[in-house]
Amino acid sequence: MPILTTAAGQLFYAQRGASGPLLLCLHGAGGTHQHWGYQLRDLADSARVFTLDLPGHGRSALPGRASIPAYGAAVLQFMDACGLDRVALAGHSMGGAIALWLALERPDRVSGLGLVGAGARMRVATDILDGFARDLPATIRTIVALSYAASAPPALRAKAEQSYALCDPAVYHGDFLACDGFDVRARLAEIRCPVELVCGAEDRMTPLKYGEALRDALADARLTLAPGAGHMLMIERPAAVTSALRVLVERC
Repeated sequence: MPILTTAAGQLFYAQRGASGPLLLCLHGAGGTHQHWGYQLRDLADSARVFTLDLPGHGRSALPGRASIPAYGAAVLQFMDACGLDRVALAGHSMGGAIALWLALERPDRVSGLGLVGAGARMRVATDILDGFARDLPATIRTIVALSYAASAPPALRAKAEQSYALCDPAVYHGDFLACDGFDVRARLAEIRCPVELVCGAEDRMTPLKYGEALRDALADARLTLAPGAGHMLMIERPAAVTSALRVLVERC
C-alpha cells in the first residue's frame, strides 16, 4: 500500500488483484480509501482494484481541492503516475461526481462507472456548509446521522464520527463546496459507457430520486436498490455494492 509521487502531490492508495479489468474506487467527502475496504478484499479475484486517498485525505498530502474538476484532474494525474490508461471508476457520493466528470471530460480514460449514492447534481444544505465554521463537532454528528440508516449500530456511527473528525476541517469543507457546485444534468446523454448504480432506500444525503434520475438519463445504466440502507452503502450493504461492481467489470 504505497504512497505515490504524482503531479497532484503525494497520494496514498491500496491495491489488490493481480489480473483482470482495472477498477479505481473514489471515496466521498471527508472519507478515505478505507470506505472501500470490503470491495478491495472481495473483488480482487475478478479485477485489479485500486482504492485512493484523494488529495488532503487519509495518508495523501495536503491540500485538498474545492471543486470536482480539480479533484478529477488529480485522479487523472494519479492514473498517469500509476500507468493506468483506462479504468472502470467506482465513486461514492463526491467520488461519484468525480467519476461522472471524468467520464464526460475524458471518456477515453473511463471504461465504465459504478456510482454509489451519487447524483448528477449535489446541492448541500446551508446548515452543513456554515456548520464547519460555527460548530464542527455538531456538524459532523449531523452528517453522520444523515449518512446512515436508522438501523445502523451506534458503534458504527461513533466510528464514523471519529473518522471524519480526523479530516482537516478546511479539506472537509472544501469537499462539500465541491459537491454544492456540481451539476452535470444537462450533459448526461454524452455518457455512453456502461453504468451500474447502487442506491440506499433510506439515503437522506442523496435520496433514491437522484439515482433514478441518473438511471433514466444515462444511455446504459442499471440500478440496484438496497433496502434498509442509507448513504454509506459500501459499509452498510457491502455485498450489494460488490455484486454491482462485479457486474460492472464484466460489462467493461
